[in-house]
Amino acid sequence: MEPQAQTHREGTPPSGVMALPPPARAAVAVVLGAVAVFVAVHLAAVFLHVAPSNTISKQHGEAVEEYVFPEFEQNWKLFAPNPLQQNIAVHARAEVLKPDGTTERTGWVDLSAMDVEDIRGNPFPSHTEQNELRRAWDFFTGSHGDDNRPNGLRGELSEEYLRRIVMLRFGPELNGGEVRRIQLRSATTPVAPPPWSGESISTETTYRTLPWWAVDRSDVPEGK
Repeated sequence: MEPQAQTHREGTPPSGVMALPPPARAAVAVVLGAVAVFVAVHLAAVFLHVAPSNTISKQHGEAVEEYVFPEFEQNWKLFAPNPLQQNIAVHARAEVLKPDGTTERTGWVDLSAMDVEDIRGNPFPSHTEQNELRRAWDFFTGSHGDDNRPNGLRGELSEEYLRRIVMLRFGPELNGGEVRRIQLRSATTPVAPPPWSGESISTETTYRTLPWWAVDRSDVPEGK
């Protein structure tokens, strides 16, 4: 009986990662290991965030919240029994210090409208254009009282997050001067009910205006 032909011949050069020199293989192994650790930590943090209260989440709750909020917050309002029935737009304006020492206030800029304009007609809008500003405002309102005062560390974090978003849009210099203060407000307009519902509600826009916040170049994200 003739022996079967072997599919792998001795002396065949290795392929793939094994074809790399030992230092490169070690580097690939380190990178893969780091990615695996990050994925494991991320999944664990998100799981602890959405899971019912337990011993681990109570012990490490503050660290989990600092990691999850605001970028990875889980929000299920889409599936709520009574979904949102309002259009909420976020506006901002700036106080600019001119080279001659005078100050000038800009008009209100509809930041939400800018995002909508970027999304409209785009079959693949970015996550930032769709959600960054909207979720940041939700984060702020959920961590502040009606007097616009923060409720603990999450409130302070939400203010810093909003400041950075606005400064990223405006830039450190605007209208020939340096941006020294910014102010935000929300414009809430109820969605009119359909004619067949028989409901009658006011569709008048109401505003929630925040106090002025001092800013400087450190509020502009690095590299922007």
